[in-house]
Parts: sequence; structure tokens; C-alpha cells
Amino acid sequence: MNILELFQGVYTLFQVEPVIAITRILLILVGAAFIYLGYKGIFEALVMIPMGIAMIGVNAGTMYMDATTIGNLYVDPLITDNNTLMTVMQIKFLQPIYNFTFSNGLIPCMIFMGIGAITEINFMMAKPSLSLILAVCAEFGTIFTFPIAMAWGFSPADAASISIVGGADGPMVLFTSLVLSPKLLVPIAVIAYMYLALVYIAYPYIVKWLIPKKIQGTPMDLSTIPNISRTEKIAFVIVATAVLCLLFPVASPLFASFFVGVVIKEADVKGHLEFLSGALLYGATFFLGFVLGALLTADTILSGEVWKLLVLGCISLLLSGLGGLAGGMIAYKLSKGKINPLIGLAGVSCVPSTAKVAQKLAFKANKKTMILPFAMGTNVAGVITTAIVAGLFISAITKYPAVINWITGG
Repeated sequence: MNILELFQGVYTLFQVEPVIAITRILLILVGAAFIYLGYKGIFEALVMIPMGIAMIGVNAGTMYMDATTIGNLYVDPLITDNNTLMTVMQIKFLQPIYNFTFSNGLIPCMIFMGIGAITEINFMMAKPSLSLILAVCAEFGTIFTFPIAMAWGFSPADAASISIVGGADGPMVLFTSLVLSPKLLVPIAVIAYMYLALVYIAYPYIVKWLIPKKIQGTPMDLSTIPNISRTEKIAFVIVATAVLCLLFPVASPLFASFFVGVVIKEADVKGHLEFLSGALLYGATFFLGFVLGALLTADTILSGEVWKLLVLGCISLLLSGLGGLAGGMIAYKLSKGKINPLIGLAGVSCVPSTAKVAQKLAFKANKKTMILPFAMGTNVAGVITTAIVAGLFISAITKYPAVINWITGG
């Protein structure tokens, strides 16, 4: 008897092709890097730390499931036969969470409820036209990455799923991928949740290269923001939910989830508010990271298209940042220097990260500049516009494929 057979994780490294074994080892190291980067605050700790642990666990904990089949005890996302599924749910410990929260789109909706419960909408309501126009400009990446991905050989559904990464909104990317490209869910979701590194690291350099320091420090008059009552905000939520769900039913779960969090916050329903902004948001985000990490196996990484998705995701985020800044510069010119163009960057709807990045850069250029309230308005508007774009993609691709064929010349 080979003594290594007692230690299945090590033994299976020698029973598979070298490329699989090497990839497993690399993924273990990448998982460790995710934990470190989350711990240091470079990546989002709530997502990346559990993701890193699960990546280490699933790639180290590979074993023989029977005499000939190598697998793990975490999750199998490709089970379609009901009888097999019921058996697997008694074996793989994350399978119930995957089936009851991931495969039906529940987990992004739960996260959106929590995000809504911690989001201030009064700044967007105070300057709705400015916020929405800049948010639309920041959808440049989500729109123009689509034809780039199509030209690179992706189907319309896959191209739309990766394009949504440009909105820098993890739950939105997850929801769109589940509807349009479930086979690409894992790599697309992992790329989407690595966007914070690009937001914190790359966006400041883009601003430095494109926006003069004097303009970066442009002050904005906080007294121009009117007071918005809770009644007005609740009325806005009711109207916005109804109108957006009427126009984009395929994205209505996301709209309803986000706005129920907002209205609970504004109505100050304390028990619900504590649950949505605490246990639900943090619990859903934790399991999102943990399950994604468990799905990130060597087979997934070696699928052949992951590197393309990584490139396209970066392109989408960079284009969105450039679009937001371009919109901000136009607003700066039209207002004769009264609008700081950096608030356009916050149209990339990574709440509240891009708004904080904009404020940090403005403060660095001018210690007296406070643009965070205006940036948060654009930030919230970005959530809405990204959901609209996702709804348009899903509707066009699932309901009107002829439209996509006509646009793409197919």
C-alpha cells in the first residue's frame, strides 16, 4: 500500500496531469494572497478572506470520491439530474447554500437589500439630473465592452455578462451571469469582486494623468444641496420601484431588493434595519465569498477563457472610469468650474468605494474641498443605471435575440 493514499490531498496531486496539479498549488497560493490582501485592506476583506480560505480548502482537499472519480466535498455547480442532486446535497456541505441562494439569484438580491439599508439617497435626489447624467457616462464600459467581447468570439449572453463588470457592482454582475451565462458565473464573479483593487489602485493614476491637479481640487458649494424630507424620499422610492419594475421586469428583483432596504432605512424600522444592514448583508456577503472560493478549482481556471474574461473585465472597468471622468469634465466646463469632475468617477457604482476615492483625490489636491455628498449622489445613481443596463441586456438577449443579431450584424 502506498502510504500517500492515506493523505488524499497530496496523493491526488500525483494522480492527475501535471498542469492540473500545478494549477491546484497555484490556486492555494492565490487563496493565501487573497487572505493577505483582504487583511491589508487592499481587497474587500469581507469577500476575499472567506474566498481565499475556501480556495485553499477546495484545492488542497481534493480526494477520490470513489474508485476512479476525483472530486471534493464542497460543491458541484453542474449537477442537473434531480436524483443525483439529492444525493450530492447529502455529501457536499456547501451544495444546499449554492442551490438555494446562488442558482436562483437569491444571494445578490439579499446583498442588495443590505446595500439599500446603508445607502443615502438624499444626495442623488438633491441633484438628480447631474447624478444620473454622470452615472450614464460611467456606463461607457458596460456598453462598449459588449461589442469588444462579441468580436473576441463570445456569445451575446456571455459578452453581456462580462460587460456588466464595468458597473463595478458585484451583486449586479452575479445576477446577470446567473441569468445569461451560468457556466461563466465563477470566473466572472471572481473578476467582479477583484474590481476594488482596480478602483483603489488604477483609478487614482487615471485621474493623475488626465485631470490637472488644480481642477481635481475644485470646491463645490454644499449649501446648494437642499434638505430632503423622509416623506419625499419614501415617495421617491415608491415611484422609482414602480416605474423601473414596469420598464425592466427582468431586473425587478434587484430594484425591489435595493429599494426595500432604502425604504426600511428611511422609515427607520429599527428591527428590520439592523437585520438588513447587519446579519443579512454580512452573512450573504460572507457566504458569497466562501462559495465562490469553493467553486474556483483547477478545472475552472483551465477552461481556456478565464484570461479573456480577466482582460475584458479590466477593459470594462477602465472604460467606465474614463467615461465617468469625461462626463465630469463636461459638467465642469458647462458649470464654469463649479462642478468637480471627480464626482463623475463615482458613477462607477461601487458603493461607496468610488465616491471615497473621488473625495480622497480631491482632498489631496485641495485640503478645503468636500465633494463626498455630491459623489455619493452619483454613486447611488450608478447603481440604478447599472441595473437598467443589466435589465436591457437580459431583455434583449432572452426575449428579442433578433435585435442583438441585427445590432451585431449576425
